[in-house]
Amino acid sequence: TGGHTTEILRLLSCLSESYSPRHYILADSDKMSEAKIRSFEQKRSETFSDSQFTLDRIPRSREVRQSWTSSVVTTLYSILYSLPLTYKLKPDLILCNGPGTCVPVCISALLLRLLRIKRAIIVYVESICRVETLSLSGKILYYFSDYFIVQWPELKQKYPKSVYLGRIV
Repeated sequence: TGGHTTEILRLLSCLSESYSPRHYILADSDKMSEAKIRSFEQKRSETFSDSQFTLDRIPRSREVRQSWTSSVVTTLYSILYSLPLTYKLKPDLILCNGPGTCVPVCISALLLRLLRIKRAIIVYVESICRVETLSLSGKILYYFSDYFIVQWPELKQKYPKSVYLGRIV
């Protein structure tokens, strides 16, 4: 919500028109991001006439300040909800940057990979505000992403699998 959406849209603004269609997956309780995405895509369509995108919603895997034990249940529910959506979309690339919503989607993509249905490349970009420690999503997806990008050298030192590109958003 909000900050994560702003960061991902900054990243997407650098992508060519070949990254189309784009499928945005939002938490069902996220009210702010849809307006930001629609505004971004409207501006993008002025440059790229064949710009295509979809918006889908899944149950939020973890609310702010939700207990760890109850978040396991809500995350499993979100994964079960994400799996048919990920199967339907069969993405080539998943670009995510940290909201809890990305974890069930990435796990669903990993399940499709394990079942040899579709192999999606997972690129995780840790938020610019994470200077010394990873977010919870980052701690989980560090082990499963194909590319794990950090924006601070301190994180690169702590997490050797990561790729440090400097500030990219």
